Formats: sequence, structure tokens, C-alpha cells
Amino acid sequence: MSLWSETRGYPQRTFFVCLIAYGFSQLDLALFAYAVPSMRADLGLSLQDMGLIVGLSFAVGGVLQVWLGHMTDRLGRKKMMQISLAGASLFVAAHSLATNMFMLIALRAGAIFTGGGLYPATGAIVTEVAPARYRGIMAGLLQTAYPMGWFIAAMFAAPFLTVFGWRALFLVALLSLPYVLVIRALLKESNRFDTVKAATETRSFGESLKLLLTPEMRRRTITLFIAQFLFVMAYGGSSIFFPTYFVEDRGLQVGSSAILVGIGNGVGVLGYILAAYVGEFVLTRRTTVVIWTMLGAASFLFLVWGTKTYTGTIAAFAVMSIFFYGAAAVKFAYVAEIFPTHLRATGLAVCTSLAVNIGTAISPLLISAAVEKIGWDMAYTLVAGVPLICAGLFYLLLKPIPSGLDVDAVQKLLAEK
Repeated sequence: MSLWSETRGYPQRTFFVCLIAYGFSQLDLALFAYAVPSMRADLGLSLQDMGLIVGLSFAVGGVLQVWLGHMTDRLGRKKMMQISLAGASLFVAAHSLATNMFMLIALRAGAIFTGGGLYPATGAIVTEVAPARYRGIMAGLLQTAYPMGWFIAAMFAAPFLTVFGWRALFLVALLSLPYVLVIRALLKESNRFDTVKAATETRSFGESLKLLLTPEMRRRTITLFIAQFLFVMAYGGSSIFFPTYFVEDRGLQVGSSAILVGIGNGVGVLGYILAAYVGEFVLTRRTTVVIWTMLGAASFLFLVWGTKTYTGTIAAFAVMSIFFYGAAAVKFAYVAEIFPTHLRATGLAVCTSLAVNIGTAISPLLISAAVEKIGWDMAYTLVAGVPLICAGLFYLLLKPIPSGLDVDAVQKLLAEK
């Protein structure tokens, strides 16, 4: 039986509804990165000012996202998807009204807080609805929404920034607002969630966090958090500042920089698909994560030190995206299945959203400060390349899990010594 025939019906519908919702959230958030060079010039912000804006907004938004994950385990995946997408659409569009860095911090924190709720909500429902044999493929391919969102945002960014300016660009985020009605009409809560709802709907936030640190859960929670934090130390500042890096260090025009990053992310979709396939049918997901992360580190460093021409930079960026960014596909599927249903969204929020946002908060601050002292290339190497290698080593400490197991069987395997 093929993937298409085995998932036909509601599982496929759930996947595509969640893919588009998550893609909208990534498109909304990507608009900021493309607008950074223009905003800096218009508002008179230094690179360190921008690092502070990004750092504080991700720190505040990231901590609040853990609460959203908890609420997703309490109120349901469908309801929180609608709330998160609507909030992100409005907060990002409101960036067009910003007149100073304090407004940007507040609006950015709100956008990250709400938009980040799509990550545990979509991941949890796809993991719970997908057939066991294809769960890794479906959860992994869900992550292709990230590069697709960035690619589509780049297509808006190039003409909008050139013709209309950065304020008009943020209004593109309103396109995602009507999609809330699609989620409401086409999705339902998963049967797995319905079976645990009675136990989760009265559980407090503190109780959820304590469950993640019980003796049987503590090691996987802490190891995953550290690995994810290091991974996003590498990803956070580098991705946010890539458009700026190509403008200020490589001398590209703003539109050309946006197109370069957009094409690179678009080609990177192949890496997500390949990683999901290898993790499902060839190697374990844990092993695939390690290989993709290490190859991502090598290709990232080659992009920084080994490219000069525009064409060569696009090619190197695409290869880097295939491995560095593509690791997210198999990594997400692994994280989603190692937490039990009653803690799945909370576990995803802590070990992905919180770790991701703290890493993304710290990395831009470090990169912006390092650029002033040692230049772009060394800053990217020390603040992004080295942490990415360390992340691959931490993923090695996690337990490999055979693919194709039911999520309840995964819990039994993890409980064995």
C-alpha cells in the first residue's frame, strides 16, 4: 500500500489543513527578516538595536509559548490553532504601525507568542491522526511549511520593499486571517486527545511542567531541550540576519538578498522530504537527525567561507538548507512521538518552542555584538557553526526508536531500561 492510499480521507485532510496553517504562520514571521534592512534605515536602528529587538521579543514570546502548549493539551488542538493563527496575523500586520524599537519589541513578542502556538498544535494533531507506519513522513513533511512560508514571503518581499516599502509588506500577514474559518470547518479533535481530555482539562500549568521532569521523563526532556537550544542558537541569529548579511557583507541589493534566501529555502524543501523518508524507511529518526545536523554544519561553514559569486552563494545556501533546515523534518517527528498524548503539546512547547525561542533570543544578540568586533564571517562561525556541531553530539545521547510503531508502543519502549 502507498502513502497516498493508506492516508486517504481524514488523515490527508488534517495534514494539508495543518500544513497550510503552519505555512501561513511562517510566512507571517518571515516578513520581519526580509524587512530588517529597510526598517533599520527608516527608523535609524543599529545592528545591535535590531539584535535587542529580536532577542527580547523571542525571549518574552518563547516563555509565553509554553503556556500555549499547556493550553493545547487542555483545550484541544483545533481551538488553539484558530486562536494562534488569528493572533499572529493581527500582530504581524500591526508591525506596519511601528515607529520605534519599543513598539517593535512589543509587536514582535506578540507575533512570536501567538504564531508559535501553531507548532505544537499542528504537530500534535498530525502525529495523533496519522497511521503509525507513515507518522514520521507526515509529521516530517509538515515541517516543509517553514521553507515554503519563507519562500512565498520572499516573493512578496522583493516587489513590496522596492515599490511600496516595509510597512506595506507587513500587511501581507492579513491574508492568513480568513484561513481560521477553514480550520474551524474542516478539522476535528483527534480521538487520542478525546480519550485523555478528561484528565488534562483541569490540570494546572505547574502540574504539566512537573510531569515533564518526573524520573521517567527527566532525561529525555533535558537532553532534548539542550540539543534544541544549541541547534537554534545556530539557526536563530543566522536566519534572521541572512538578508542583512548578504546586503552588508556581500554588497547585494535588498531585493536580490530576499530572492537568494527565498530560493535557498524553496530548494531546501527537498531536504525535508529526503530527511523524512530516510528517518522513516532507512535509518532511525535519531540517527538521521545526527547526520543531517552534522552535514548542515559543514555546508553552513562552506557557505560562509567558501562562496564569493551570487550563483555560488545561491547553490551553497540551497545545499545548506537541505541539511541544516531539513533536519527539522525528522527532528520534529522524533520529538512529537516520545511524549505521551496527555503531554504531547506541552512537551513540544518546552523542548521545541521554549528552547527555540530562547536560542533565537540569545543568538541575534551575540551575532550583532560579535559582528562589531570580529566581522560577519567569524561571528557566524562562532555563534552558529560551533553550536550546530555541539547540537549534533547531544542528539547522539537520545534513544533511537524503530519507525512504524504506534505512539503508545513508543512510550512502552522508552520506559524500558
